Amino acid sequence: MLVIALVAGVALWFAKPWAPDVVVVDPGPGGTRVTDQGLLANYYPVPGSAAPGILLLGGSEGGISVYADQQAQLLRDEGYSTLALSYFGGPDQPAAMESLPLETFDTALAYLAAQPQVDRDRMGVIGSSKGGEASLLVASRHPELKSVVGMVPSSVVWQGMDLQQPWRMVSIGSTWSADGQQVPYLPFGDFRGGDLVQLYQAGLDQLAQHQDAIIPIENAGAPILLVCGESDTMWPSCEMSRQVADRAQANGGPEVTVLAYADAGHFAAGPPVSTDNDFYNSLGEYGGSVAGNAAARAENWPQILAYLQRTLGS
Repeated sequence: MLVIALVAGVALWFAKPWAPDVVVVDPGPGGTRVTDQGLLANYYPVPGSAAPGILLLGGSEGGISVYADQQAQLLRDEGYSTLALSYFGGPDQPAAMESLPLETFDTALAYLAAQPQVDRDRMGVIGSSKGGEASLLVASRHPELKSVVGMVPSSVVWQGMDLQQPWRMVSIGSTWSADGQQVPYLPFGDFRGGDLVQLYQAGLDQLAQHQDAIIPIENAGAPILLVCGESDTMWPSCEMSRQVADRAQANGGPEVTVLAYADAGHFAAGPPVSTDNDFYNSLGEYGGSVAGNAAARAENWPQILAYLQRTLGS
């Protein structure tokens, strides 16, 4: 029995059924793979004269997902030269969200600004989930950016995660680092089961003791658009979005607009998903109903595009 248990344990270790598959999709039509300066990204330039540039950041799935890549292509088709960046999980990249260097985003923005298809004076960042957390951090470090979109974002820097080896979670510090030092972070709370949002909510309950973990959004120079789902079961994206707006207002920061949807969750934001899309029936997986998330996306994507047009042009 001991041998059987050992063999089963080894098989489980290599299979890792709890760990999501990290993919780095090949670029689609009109896109190119970027590996310069240590980056890993898919770049979709707008043909012709210099267009606004957008840095696109996915979430805790890591790599460059099919959906992030498709979104980059949609943005290119709307007139924005877009760089979809893998900031962890790809080949030769960290496997865990642990002390990930914010300098990766600095390098990505510099690369984007140097491209002939990009007007360096009209650049922005869009991020979803952990990428939404990153997008607000990037905005606070780059006041020259003209446009910032956070989809189901965070108001704070969170403790990191290792989805490949979840038993390490208790020993992981900050998700991010800068100049080789961990960025101050908010630890997870005491998780007693239930939806994952309760873990994050318990952390937010201790925010008064970790004020240095709050993202200094008042340092951003661009008006900010945040989209969230009130029924998010991944983390409290609407509560954190309102915290971003409140801090910006209290500290003389930029205008922050929050689009919140009652019957939507962690998939509340982004391009519309048709009923025949394989992803459609998964829209309610992390809160809200399938129909509620679909309706939210159908409503907020045109507003995101209108916001980009207002802040960047095209």
